[in-house]
Amino acid sequence: MTRTGLESLLAGNARHVESLAADHFEGVREAQSPAVVSVSCSDSRVPADAVWSADGAGELFTSVNVGNQVWTEVDGRLVVNDAVGYAVSALKSTDVVVLGHTGCGAVTAAYETVTDGNVGDLPAAVEAAVSRLVPLVEEARELGVFASNTPGGEAVNRLVEYAVVRQVEYLTESDEIPEATDCWGFVYDFQRVYGDDDGAAYLVAANDESDPEALADVVPERFEERVRSIR
Repeated sequence: MTRTGLESLLAGNARHVESLAADHFEGVREAQSPAVVSVSCSDSRVPADAVWSADGAGELFTSVNVGNQVWTEVDGRLVVNDAVGYAVSALKSTDVVVLGHTGCGAVTAAYETVTDGNVGDLPAAVEAAVSRLVPLVEEARELGVFASNTPGGEAVNRLVEYAVVRQVEYLTESDEIPEATDCWGFVYDFQRVYGDDDGAAYLVAANDESDPEALADVVPERFEERVRSIR
């Protein structure tokens, strides 16, 4: 049995321990009150905390899952997922971030399910996660977000953005999310689809707004280049 993976994990944790200041957990050892909950994808290329340079303990509440989904299914209906629900209800987080990313495998699987009818054998939980994205793909096709002649990679990236926007709208409309909560949608770009800056997060939705011109009025002037849309 190889223990290379275990050794790598332990060595990485040792570096983490050495990097922490003595007062790193002061003020949050007994409780947390992060202002922001961020939902991102499990993709190994998307660093959930580092995207926002969230280095402080208790600064960011993170949820990582297949396809950066803010919802899950309970008793046959979609509900706000456990991480977001806990953050806004128990921790009183005031901002929810939905962070999609270019080249998303979950969105690709949902796209292939709709266009090809089959993506092969998937573990049951993964299949369930992908199935929750399929209605968005079908909806997007009806709206012309992509067409039969749209190249696959381009279609997927348009769908990534569409899925982020629709999930932000879902949160904004949900009775489970306090009315004063701000919901933001971003796409993390490592394929240079939105621009040439590797690792840039582009704002594509703010509460019930997704028009780039309107979004440009929301962000500080120095970040206007981080408002883009490819839909």
